[in-house]
Amino acid sequence: MSTPIICFGQQPCGFFPRRFLAAKFITARRLQRELGGEIVFFFHDSDHDPRETQTTLRHRKTGEPLTLNFTFANKVQRKWSPLFAKRIPPDWQAGTARQLPAYVEPRWVEAFKQVAATNVADFCLEMYRAMGLLDGVRVVRSGDPVVRSAACEVGEYFADVPHAGDTVRARCVGGALKLHEGGDCFVTLPPPATPLAKAQLSPTRDSRLRWMQSVVCCTHYIAGAGEQAYLNKADAPEISFVNRDHIDRSDEAYTDLPPA
Repeated sequence: MSTPIICFGQQPCGFFPRRFLAAKFITARRLQRELGGEIVFFFHDSDHDPRETQTTLRHRKTGEPLTLNFTFANKVQRKWSPLFAKRIPPDWQAGTARQLPAYVEPRWVEAFKQVAATNVADFCLEMYRAMGLLDGVRVVRSGDPVVRSAACEVGEYFADVPHAGDTVRARCVGGALKLHEGGDCFVTLPPPATPLAKAQLSPTRDSRLRWMQSVVCCTHYIAGAGEQAYLNKADAPEISFVNRDHIDRSDEAYTDLPPA
């Protein structure tokens, strides 16, 4: 019997992770205690939606919620750059740190201040690491050119291409590269000057499981209710799918780790 590989996937989802992501870590560690094997976090840092990194915290005294997010270098980056390419303005970290003492324990304020990252995806990942969530976990990033080059071919994909001085994530639709403006509006980009390389491509949601599995080769995959609804399990019949453990206030930030 092969050694279990317990995997779960998620976009960067807040500089303090949302509680549903924490629940996936908790579920994975429980399964590892039961089965042994390795835990793999498929970090989908190719996504470009700036709403993914919204971080909702509760005031430590009043319980009132506050939603924070990164600021971005410019409009193009905010709307269309992949999360690994969204640059963080120099003053964002210090300004956000001044707001945190009312919402999180001092150790997390200090951990936040110590993160040295210039883009959104790296900042989230390093904060998760500082919180101990990544201890003993292998991270596979969808934006890694080595991972992309090793993955299987997919018919539907996004491509990272230059636009207006930045890197953007454009959807390939009918052979054309398009940026979603909102609603039914799209910006069609000029054809690339050279053929697209695999290292530029990342999968759409519907093809992500097969693409990921071609690299990770997991035996167990932990998914939330939303994922379970759209995953095409026929793409990976060798995987045992596991529902993530329940957690309350799942869309808020997770900061209630036990003391070290």
